Amino acid sequence: MVSINCDMGEAFGLYKLGDDEALMPLISIANVACGFHGSDFNHMRTTVQLAKRHGVKVGAHPSLPDLQGFGRREMKISREEMTNCMIYQVGALKGFLEAEGMVLNHIKPHGSLYGMAARQPDIAHAVADVADIFKVPLLGMINTLHETVYTERGHGFMSEYYADLDYSDDGFVIIKRQYDWKDASEAAKRAVEAIKTGTTISVNGKTVAVRADTICVHSDSPNAVAIATAVREAVKPYLTAV
Repeated sequence: MVSINCDMGEAFGLYKLGDDEALMPLISIANVACGFHGSDFNHMRTTVQLAKRHGVKVGAHPSLPDLQGFGRREMKISREEMTNCMIYQVGALKGFLEAEGMVLNHIKPHGSLYGMAARQPDIAHAVADVADIFKVPLLGMINTLHETVYTERGHGFMSEYYADLDYSDDGFVIIKRQYDWKDASEAAKRAVEAIKTGTTISVNGKTVAVRADTICVHSDSPNAVAIATAVREAVKPYLTAV
């Protein structure tokens, strides 16, 4: 059985990003931005409240400290500094969850932090250090340090399949500053294939291994609502009851 997760709550101040109101009824799990790539204290609170109304579980979506670059630019940062940066963000979201009588469900790093944790041992261990504190599972990708480090450290691990992103020949997602429009029906078809076969096709036509414990849709994709709608309908027989 699988779930659908969405990176969301990424508006900031008066700037709107994504249609969280339309997306929330379509998903099982919300990965809520914590202020360092998007969101702010008001948007964090309202996103948590929106999730509560729809019975959606909420996890933290911490980022590198890069609001201008939307957290999709890599930087050099030590394990200790990255750990402290994430404690700050996850702790803030946990406060908003407690204010609404909710619990923190998981942690999923955002953007370039996600990519760095897949390849750099110090960063992967920093993520695990934070999970040690908050005692929640981690989202990531198989055949990367996400899987090896997180599981070796004793943390629950949910493997993601990305419905709206392209995959490289090494089986990892291609992280861009801005995502492209994707054909919703094709995204849904590929999501079902990922569930049934444990594979997807890379940008160069290579079959690569994936594991779809949970399927991700990004709220900042140009046609995110259409993708989420199509994916939910297609994978309905495999969905875990929330």
